[in-house]
Amino acid sequence: MCFELVVNFGGDVAAARAAAGIEPWPFTLPSGDHRIPLHRPVLSVTDGSAWLSVLPAAVGYGVAMDGSLPRFELTEAELAELGGGLYGLLARFEGYLAAMVGWDPEPLLDVDDLAADWAGELADGALPGLVLAEHLRTRLPLGPEWVPFRPGHVWLPYGSR
Repeated sequence: MCFELVVNFGGDVAAARAAAGIEPWPFTLPSGDHRIPLHRPVLSVTDGSAWLSVLPAAVGYGVAMDGSLPRFELTEAELAELGGGLYGLLARFEGYLAAMVGWDPEPLLDVDDLAADWAGELADGALPGLVLAEHLRTRLPLGPEWVPFRPGHVWLPYGSR
């Protein structure tokens, strides 16, 4: 089980590659009294669709990239701070369709699935932490809780409900 930032770039493979190559690396993010290192981004391109994952080291459960690193036992507040740092990293990326920080957030980042299966939750503001490209407002029923994340993107901040 991974605590991670996952970003769906759709067909914009160049933007995904640019995000994966962001420098300087390695990054560390604060989390309470800890400085959590981030693994290098993992870029996946299949059928013309690009996805990027950024995993903090030694935070998840059974993450192969962690090897034998001792796991950080983070409190809810420390995870929230770490998540905020991952959203700060996301704010540096361009060209993505959907993104989210959390425990295995991939199922919520496919735009077709959001339109087909999650329309009620999108309209009700029930998917906190989800970031979407602003142009998707014409395709997805986004309620009034959606606010600017960065130019060209909107999100449902945590605690907005």
